[in-house]
Amino acid sequence: MVSRRGAGERRRTKPAVIGGVAAVLVAGVGFGAYAVYGGEAEAEDTARTRSAAAQEKVKTGPLTATEVTGTAERFLTAWQQGDVTAAADATDDAEAAKSLLTGYTKDARIKDVTLTAGTPAEGKVPFSVKATVAYEKTSKPLTYDSALTVVRRDGDGEPRVEWHAAVVHPELKDGDKLVTGKAGDPPVKALDRDGGELTTDTYPSLGTVLDSLREKYGDKAGGSPGIELRVVRGGEGDKKEKAGAEETLLELSKGTPGTVKTTLDPALQAAAEKQVDGKKQASVVLLRASTGEILAAANGGHGFNTAFQGSLAPGSTMKVITASMLLEKDLASVNEQHPCPKYFTYGGWKFQNDDEFEIKDGTFKASFARSCNTAFISQAPELKDDDLTKQAKEVFGLSMDNWSVGVSTFDGRVPVQSQAQMAASLIGQGGVRMNPLNMASVSATVKSGSFHQPYLVAPSVDGRKLATASRTMSGATLGALRELMSYTAAAGTAAEAMAGVGGDMGAKTGSAEVDGQEKPNGWFTAYRGDVAAAGVVQQGGHGGETAGPIVAALLKQAG
Repeated sequence: MVSRRGAGERRRTKPAVIGGVAAVLVAGVGFGAYAVYGGEAEAEDTARTRSAAAQEKVKTGPLTATEVTGTAERFLTAWQQGDVTAAADATDDAEAAKSLLTGYTKDARIKDVTLTAGTPAEGKVPFSVKATVAYEKTSKPLTYDSALTVVRRDGDGEPRVEWHAAVVHPELKDGDKLVTGKAGDPPVKALDRDGGELTTDTYPSLGTVLDSLREKYGDKAGGSPGIELRVVRGGEGDKKEKAGAEETLLELSKGTPGTVKTTLDPALQAAAEKQVDGKKQASVVLLRASTGEILAAANGGHGFNTAFQGSLAPGSTMKVITASMLLEKDLASVNEQHPCPKYFTYGGWKFQNDDEFEIKDGTFKASFARSCNTAFISQAPELKDDDLTKQAKEVFGLSMDNWSVGVSTFDGRVPVQSQAQMAASLIGQGGVRMNPLNMASVSATVKSGSFHQPYLVAPSVDGRKLATASRTMSGATLGALRELMSYTAAAGTAAEAMAGVGGDMGAKTGSAEVDGQEKPNGWFTAYRGDVAAAGVVQQGGHGGETAGPIVAALLKQAG
């Protein structure tokens, strides 16, 4: 413990300070009395005397060893004894110090504090802290090292502790505070559809999913939160962090996890993880088409859940939705001739096909299978600005921002656009944005005949309501759309990837150009039997060559 000698020395110097103040007061009285009689010379002499006294009061020069140790002892002793006011008065910012030191006891629940000073060096005094953090019936020892610096206070030059939050704890920045309490949402043990535990050790892609499950179901799954001492950021300092952000310093007790059962299939999830392993920008999702149950979801890069939350232009996979609209409006028919020129200009933009190909006297089926851009763009003059938006919402349940999957998702975006942007949206460019979950749902809607909102946690768990679409396609339109996707899987741009998949299947490829990227994002969406899937490989190139093999392998695995 710090020596008490410094405190005694301060008491011996106190009368001198009081005498200095008294001298100033006497001079002030003399000046006031003389001013009544109007004596200028004596007034000037008195003013000079007052000025000199004030200058003598301001301490200057390097700090003495006694000043450093005495000030440090005064501060540390008061803090240890719980005398917050005295400790704060020993600093050069009493208000800030008092607030943080009060919170140290009241909010952080730290007690039985022992502070031991080390050897001073150039005004800096290191010290160690031993204390106990106690919350309700839970407690745990707390030890750490910190340091303070003694400086001369502005104005009077008195030695004071230079105040910064880091004096209280080295992890604190000015504006931060310490809090002990329940650690947010209780932990959650997520289970697959067979009751096995889902962990990031087994399924690395699920980190963000597990975090989202805890956030949504932590207080509903029957668990209890742990107790933590944590820093709550104030958003100040040179490197500003978001105000309210938290960082755990000490875990007093672990929480008791509740359990949440998901729809994930362990074998398919493992297969999905294997397919994206080593492909940092690859993401894939599998659904049961008839129900919307999510059977697997994986991301090659584990920092962001692109599979559920990505917002990317889907390229030509969007033509599934556009084709359904053209078929409904009698602007296309599967086996009738349909224009596929090299170029088509609309809204001031000149659109073209990949490698500027054209299909002379070809059918709509041929154009869909080869992914002819101009076959779709050429119909833009016949469409209203909101036609595609309505089709996406009313039939496919997209772009309504109301999916309730059980974790955070992006539900697709098909905005109302005009002129060239509207035309570009027909081929999955412009303002259209999707992710693999959205596009897997598109194929699932085609396979099942109606939209079933995807979900990872059954709605019966928490009584939530799933999103619905307002209408379904007619039998004729649905049959035609299935024929288009089936032909594409067998003889179109998806044929190479889908070779060997077999059974009742359909697919569509896509490549989405992105400004600043050398290669487009490769997309693939498909179904086989009652399973639908979609994937994207960012900057991968053609979807049939990049995302296609990933999706096809999982469809085979699903049987």
